[in-house]
Amino acid sequence: MSGYPVIQWREADGDHAARWRSEAGVPPPKRTVVADDRMNADAAYKLACEGTALLWRGDFQNARQLLQALARRIDRKPKKPRPPAASTTEAFHQHRQAQAQRARILGMLLLPFEAGHVVPLRRAPDVRQACEEAYGPAQEAYVASLRELLGLIGAHEWHKKGVEIPALGGRIHPCYGVFSPVRGEYVDLVAQAPLPAGANAQAFDIGTGTGVLAAVLAGRGVSKVVATDQDPRALACARDNLERLGLAGRVELLEADLFPPGRAALVVCNPPWVPARPSSPIEYAVYDPESRMLRGFLGGLAAHLAPGGEGWLILSDFAEHLGLRTRAQLLEWVNGAGLKVLARMDVRPRHPKTMDADDPLHKARAAEVTSLWRLGAA
Repeated sequence: MSGYPVIQWREADGDHAARWRSEAGVPPPKRTVVADDRMNADAAYKLACEGTALLWRGDFQNARQLLQALARRIDRKPKKPRPPAASTTEAFHQHRQAQAQRARILGMLLLPFEAGHVVPLRRAPDVRQACEEAYGPAQEAYVASLRELLGLIGAHEWHKKGVEIPALGGRIHPCYGVFSPVRGEYVDLVAQAPLPAGANAQAFDIGTGTGVLAAVLAGRGVSKVVATDQDPRALACARDNLERLGLAGRVELLEADLFPPGRAALVVCNPPWVPARPSSPIEYAVYDPESRMLRGFLGGLAAHLAPGGEGWLILSDFAEHLGLRTRAQLLEWVNGAGLKVLARMDVRPRHPKTMDADDPLHKARAAEVTSLWRLGAA
């Protein structure tokens, strides 16, 4: 187990250790005790809040019920309501802090895995394929959290079922760790915006993820799309989707941080929309620390546009409503990069959270607008 994080615990027959696995990058707990069906939810909750992990040796379905019981205890409204946040920005940071605390407590319920991703518990499902897709092969035993396993299973089901994309007349099958295009309004913008002259010859898709925007461009008649991403998992996911859609021959996938070599008449980018620090690798699709990708795209766009070409920036103003970025700041970055705004297309989000008045960020979500900024060289 050299080179891997290790988790240690004690059982009746002595001390034990195994490899620790966490796709979220969570370090192994400092203290772990063995638990089974005899442990009640209140005792488990107390231990988890204190930072003690529970390695489950009982029935798998009972472990799932215990996890739900822990979640109910976390989500119970406190007897003394918390004072309201002074601003939307403060509400956002409080919300993120609460999410992180919730994830930490729920992540304390652990499962043993044998080599080959087998869970050696009563009534445990066959999770080998779901784990293989996220973790790769398992030649040795390991320990992971039940919460993460349920996330792997959910991602596996999403991958099998796929997400219907009306603009494609088909489905996109997201992989674990790759952002799913469930917010289809931004895809519709790319499907509807008028293509600039010369775009039929070649376009770039920066940060392709599942490959959905590259597929939309190819479906609109672009002969060659060069799609980049710096995550090998995303590139593998995009390749799978393009092959399913019969578009692999029209899209070249390239591992790169932002731009491929050369210029194109159309360069499309849908960067993470919120300038905040992600708490796990999977959140890099949502959170862009200090707007690194957004600023990198704007800063390099002019040098990769063919004469008369356009850059399409797909961006929500959610960060503006949270007080994390201003519209003036965004336009300053555009102007400072030698660019100008040619036009803008707007759409209102359709996801359920815009209607959830109990959401602590409801005010910002209700005001959110997603835009496709058509940018050209100044």
